[in-house]
Amino acid sequence: MAPKSDIEIARAAQKRPIQEIGEALGIGSEHLLPYGHDKAKVSQHFIDGLADRPDGKLILVTAINPTPAGEGKTTTTVGLGDGLNAIGKKAAICIREASLGPNFGMKGGAAGGGYAQVVPMEDMNLHFTGDFHAITSAHNLLSAMIDNHVYWGNEQEIDTRRVTWRRVLDMNDRALRQVTTSLGGVANGFPRETGFDITVASEVMAILCLASDLSDLQDRLGAMIVAYRRDKTPVYARDIKADGAMTVLLRDAMQPNLVQTLENNPAFVHGGPFANIAHGCNSVIATKTALKLADYVVTEAGFGADLGAEKFMNIKCRKAGLAPDCVVLVATVRAMKMNGGVAKADLGTENVDAVKAGCANLGRHIENVTGFGVPVVVGINHFAGDTDAEVQAVKDYVAGQGAEAILCKHWADGSKGMTEMATRVAEIADGGSANFSTLYPDDMGLMEKIETVAQKIYRAGSVSADSKVRKQLAEWEEQGHGALPVCMAKTQYSFSTDPTQRGAPEGFDLPVREVRLSAGAGFVVAICGEIMTMPGLPRQPAAESIRIGPDGEVEGLF
Repeated sequence: MAPKSDIEIARAAQKRPIQEIGEALGIGSEHLLPYGHDKAKVSQHFIDGLADRPDGKLILVTAINPTPAGEGKTTTTVGLGDGLNAIGKKAAICIREASLGPNFGMKGGAAGGGYAQVVPMEDMNLHFTGDFHAITSAHNLLSAMIDNHVYWGNEQEIDTRRVTWRRVLDMNDRALRQVTTSLGGVANGFPRETGFDITVASEVMAILCLASDLSDLQDRLGAMIVAYRRDKTPVYARDIKADGAMTVLLRDAMQPNLVQTLENNPAFVHGGPFANIAHGCNSVIATKTALKLADYVVTEAGFGADLGAEKFMNIKCRKAGLAPDCVVLVATVRAMKMNGGVAKADLGTENVDAVKAGCANLGRHIENVTGFGVPVVVGINHFAGDTDAEVQAVKDYVAGQGAEAILCKHWADGSKGMTEMATRVAEIADGGSANFSTLYPDDMGLMEKIETVAQKIYRAGSVSADSKVRKQLAEWEEQGHGALPVCMAKTQYSFSTDPTQRGAPEGFDLPVREVRLSAGAGFVVAICGEIMTMPGLPRQPAAESIRIGPDGEVEGLF
């Protein structure tokens, strides 16, 4: 008999009413805003009353650089949360929401897999509670108000050639990357070039995920730079008087979503900023709420540790006052072989030498994570074709790096396949050995921060940036933005900006093509190499096989 697909497993789940999941965390039903029977938002009023409670232990799940072989970071996050609960710990997980663009494109959903999933899986991967639609609407309200402001006299003296605020859509659509608006005559405004980004790349998304409450949200929205005047002075969203209405649209979206795993354990699913153009972590408010309600909180950061974990540490933890107690670094035997030069078609054949050759990427990430002062344990996400010799090769390599690797079989066995890892992670988190520190201080110069990440995390030999980029960074420092952290935007597939350079390259040049100030979110984006903020669909998008079946249920989503 063929193994069940993710969606078949999810549909067979014995879900409990969301009120029961909330009650297990101490959230009364009166503080849950239900969306059907199996998902709810946690009220801001309840969250406000948690401030004096102690925090639980924070565990970050990250990974090696992604390969087509797959790593299973979300699956491991869910499995570890279930595993901790199975050994008698009170644990919750915190993950990001899924974007429609990748769901209908190539990546698929973001609810885990096998017997380590969050449900309702279909809802989570489609419209969920409407948070992304609210962010899209708030972002585009500001876009409309900017053009409207110009149309009705341009009191702020916006230079229409320097409007930096684009529009967004939660879909992969390459045709919208560069567009011209307001064509058709005087009644339609002043024509100008602009474009669309995907919603998860919006600064509004990053702000929602970093804001502490509605007041902080409105302050940050108002601080977003949307355009420049002819004298180069910035125009803010508050100058257009858009911040209040945007906050109204985001009022419900600001409240974290509570759902459950297949094993009926609590899962907060909230926010979803891009991990290469933004900071790639779930919302601060969801993480902080979970820490007040559970003894252990398992969260994840997008893509490999060079992007996700670095930003989790240097942006999210710095801004929110968080400190991880343990990091789980996910790797697979298949990915090690691929890093070792094996083609995807040949990954099913045992090749211990290739595993050993491919472990350099894993070793680099171990070194980087421990550099933040946080203990790391490697989780080998098990695939059915992995051999004992290949698994042992990874374990031996990791031991040589001064860490330990544990085989995890959560995909096939749920919490039963995660007992060893859960026990060890709890021991490490309780042991208090973490001595967390960020990579650089606030008062370091912006260019120096970029160089620090490039050299210490990526192992670049040099950073190249033309005079225009360096001048822009200097201007922002003069304007009072010098204390902001940097958010590096680069390919997720390599430490370098070349996605084909697997393993652990070093000594390369890191080109900084452009810098952008996200003044509301509170970071400076350094765009390195070619990064798309509006993806396109592949030749055969997943959307081609997604449909409603004869029984009225969704088919083809997985």
